[in-house]
Amino acid sequence: MTDQLVPRVQLNDGYSIPQLGFGVFKVDPDETERIVSDALEVGYRHLDTARIYGNEAGVGRAIAASGIPREELFITTKLWNDDQGAESARVAFEQSRERLGLDYVDLYLIHWPSPARDRYVETWKALEQLRETDGVRSIGVSNFLTHHLERLLAETEVVPAVDQIELHPYHQQPATAAFADEHDIRIEAWGPLGQGKYPLFDLPEITGAAAAHDVTPAQVVIRWHLQRGHILFPKSNRRERMAENFDVLGFELSEDEVAAITGLEREGRVSAHPDEVD
Repeated sequence: MTDQLVPRVQLNDGYSIPQLGFGVFKVDPDETERIVSDALEVGYRHLDTARIYGNEAGVGRAIAASGIPREELFITTKLWNDDQGAESARVAFEQSRERLGLDYVDLYLIHWPSPARDRYVETWKALEQLRETDGVRSIGVSNFLTHHLERLLAETEVVPAVDQIELHPYHQQPATAAFADEHDIRIEAWGPLGQGKYPLFDLPEITGAAAAHDVTPAQVVIRWHLQRGHILFPKSNRRERMAENFDVLGFELSEDEVAAITGLEREGRVSAHPDEVD
């Protein structure tokens, strides 16, 4: 499979994003160039990183060494909480762009609302200005709940292109997803496989579908995300697993299978609550 076959999701600003990408959360900076190079060779063209991951430079080196034309890639990075604020956000963005070695970033996100700092509105206004430059194309948010989005829409001009949230079968955030859909904000799912924090791959709703389609449980969950319209970027340090995660377009879950997995929702957050991250 090549990235040309990966569906693209239309964003509210006229750009589009490959629906399936590759993430580098918790990827060792010393191993990032090798791992991302493997992902690019497998066929991924959408890469998701962040300043706080400490591996933007490794992502950039892999991009530079790949020889892949820049226009074929979609690169996301994120602003960390310490860098919120009008001027610091602009400085942080330029530093990220330099570490990546890119003329522009396809998508730049506020990583967490960090409500205790109460700076995400002014930070968003700085991102609105960045979007007017040649350095960034689309802007969005990450870990924003409905009340954060409501305030942003009330006090600023640009609707986020995406909201990247924790989303997997046990924790689907239906209220936030519905609000985003109502306002033409695309949902990106981080931790799409539950980060191994519950026995997702042993659940009968998953294993039954895997057996029916002769695929792995992980492929079933990724396919469920795709059919639900989520943008996602599973990660792996192993090339064979990267290839497996990418090989999900040759089958389709039935409506009943999708409904059964969707029915696993139980507000099972496995990471921090956005209102508690500072």
